[in-house]
Amino acid sequence: MPPAGPRPRPDTLRVLHVCTGNVCRSPMAERLMRHGLAQRLGAAAGAIVVESAGTWGHEGAPMEQHAAAVLTEYGADTVGFTGRELLDEHVIDADLVLTATRDHRAHVVSMGHAAGLRTFTLKEFNRLVRAIDPATLPEGGVAERARALVQAAAALRGWLLAPSLGADEVHDPYGAPLAYFRSIGEEIQDALDPVVTALTGIPAAV
Repeated sequence: MPPAGPRPRPDTLRVLHVCTGNVCRSPMAERLMRHGLAQRLGAAAGAIVVESAGTWGHEGAPMEQHAAAVLTEYGADTVGFTGRELLDEHVIDADLVLTATRDHRAHVVSMGHAAGLRTFTLKEFNRLVRAIDPATLPEGGVAERARALVQAAAALRGWLLAPSLGADEVHDPYGAPLAYFRSIGEEIQDALDPVVTALTGIPAAV
């Protein structure tokens, strides 16, 4: 029996952000990505569903208060967030998994479900999509374009390597002061902005 892959939904693409506890990095990535999609797509942002979970997720926990403060500074919504432990069903449902670190990526891939070709660290995916010519992507719906982008990024992975071992990592700010959370939030936002542009075909408003 073949391994389970994502369930086909031609009009929707599901993105899953993964870190360790699902209270700092992945919530910031989830809500910043939702914010960027809403800015570009408005009511059509629902074509890309963005969620998060943690490999050792604090099930039912609120977002860390400094993470929420950083999101508020970016104008992103913090309401209704609840921490989740990463489950098989989350990986099965995801068309694209973006992790904070290479260890998180390895954890997701080890779960099976044919996840290898659709799981990247956030910074790795940023590096790959910036090398893809937008003209090669389909001009149909948002989900169709985004799905083609994931496939193109997977094809490039072995050719466009990280400049250093740490280049694809977003470090854990848990327990750090607000200033450090701000620096991690900036890292995540800087990595996400080109990704959201590539997924939607729409640059951020100046």
